[in-house]
Amino acid sequence: MDIFLNALQYTIPSIVALAAALLVVKAFIDKEIQGQRHEYVLKNQRTITPIRLQAYERIIMLLERVSPANLISRVQESGMTAKQLQIQLLQQIRAEFDHNISQQIYVTDETWEMVRSSKENLVKLINVASRDMQPNATAFDLSAAILNVYLKVENPPIEMAIKKIKEEFFNNFIK
Repeated sequence: MDIFLNALQYTIPSIVALAAALLVVKAFIDKEIQGQRHEYVLKNQRTITPIRLQAYERIIMLLERVSPANLISRVQESGMTAKQLQIQLLQQIRAEFDHNISQQIYVTDETWEMVRSSKENLVKLINVASRDMQPNATAFDLSAAILNVYLKVENPPIEMAIKKIKEEFFNNFIK
């Protein structure tokens, strides 16, 4: 029995010391992992932040480029018929949107939905204005009709989407 007690007398402090050492090593390793994770996040933010800023800029440019006044002035050519203008406007909207579709990854789903919705509303607006055109209507007639309808819209979707993007930008980067 004395041998057993003597063995315990030496074994128990060794086990306690080993457990304490393991706890210290575990705490050190956890702190190192946390530090590495924090460094990774900071490094990732340094890379992602400029890309996100550029995405906000590109989305604003997309919306400004497809706003009716800007779009019409860029697409309309002399001698165009209303139908030709309608086709060109719709193609230009799709091209602009398709070119910037990857930017959605950098904004919230709600904001991207507003961008997508404003594009769809603009397409509808152009199609509705085109339906009322006479067969011999000119591009000027259609552009006037589009602008008249757009000016009557309360809270135009494009302007609301731009406002939402600016709000999201300021909440994420300025505050």
